[in-house]
Amino acid sequence: MTDQRHPLDAQAIGMMVVLSMLWGFQQVAVKLAAHGVSLVMQGSIRSAIAALLVLLWAWMRGIPLRERDGTLLPGLVAGLAFAGEFALLYAGLAHTTAARMVVFLYLAPCITALGLSLLVRGEQLRPLQWTGIAFAFAGVVLAFADGFAATAQPTLLGDALGALAALLWAATTVLIRSTRLARASATKVLLYQLGVSAVVLPAVSFALGEPGVVAWTAVAVASIAYQSVIVAFASYLAWFWLLTRYLGGRLAAFSFLAPLFGVAFGTLVLGEPLTPGFAGAAALVLVGIALVNAAAAPGPGRGAGATDPGGPGR
Repeated sequence: MTDQRHPLDAQAIGMMVVLSMLWGFQQVAVKLAAHGVSLVMQGSIRSAIAALLVLLWAWMRGIPLRERDGTLLPGLVAGLAFAGEFALLYAGLAHTTAARMVVFLYLAPCITALGLSLLVRGEQLRPLQWTGIAFAFAGVVLAFADGFAATAQPTLLGDALGALAALLWAATTVLIRSTRLARASATKVLLYQLGVSAVVLPAVSFALGEPGVVAWTAVAVASIAYQSVIVAFASYLAWFWLLTRYLGGRLAAFSFLAPLFGVAFGTLVLGEPLTPGFAGAAALVLVGIALVNAAAAPGPGRGAGATDPGGPGR
């Protein structure tokens, strides 16, 4: 059976740029709402709203979710990893800038490519991908060194939590690609992740001593709506739609744009400092992501490259 997906056209490129902008603004939106809703609690509300929307979407589209397909156990494990990732991500934003967090988080595509090469047949890395991974890890080392040099606001704890979140994001993707979840519908896989995290994250918020919802300010409401309806629901549906029509490896090559937009939004919207050392580190990570995904084979039967099937956005 031949692959009916196509090379990228103007519509696909335009959509990927818009999606990358949406994903890049995610961490900034979390920071903006922090005065009204605690950080990890934002993640729990985000997942709960998005899970309900995914259920409604599945019902409207007649997408089966109850069939016994052997995905329950790996689905729950993927959900726990997803919840852990977002607990680290949201908690970490209390200790670092949105710009720094998005760069550390988007180390995930490189870690994913490395993990898939070890665990999934046919996912061996090419020389260009190894080069990309080397660039990305060099960027992380430089970013941590820049954090050590910072005196005004220490960021090392938040940076470390961001790197751990990237590791869990990569682990989730590898788990999905190497188990029966790879043959489940994208809607069901996404629902596992959102549903489990909607249950786990409130407990994490309580354990951290967060005050929860302090005030439903206009900014807080807009931010939660953005995170849940726009990012966790609508943007993922758009991503999955693109995967059915275009070559996934070429779509994933655009994932380097999300941290680029994230750094820009953090600097322009939140006024976060952009030191020369961190700018150089971000550039190395971006080049690494681009090389890893550009070298991914976009041939018949292949999914979305290093970031499939959960989407390159967080």
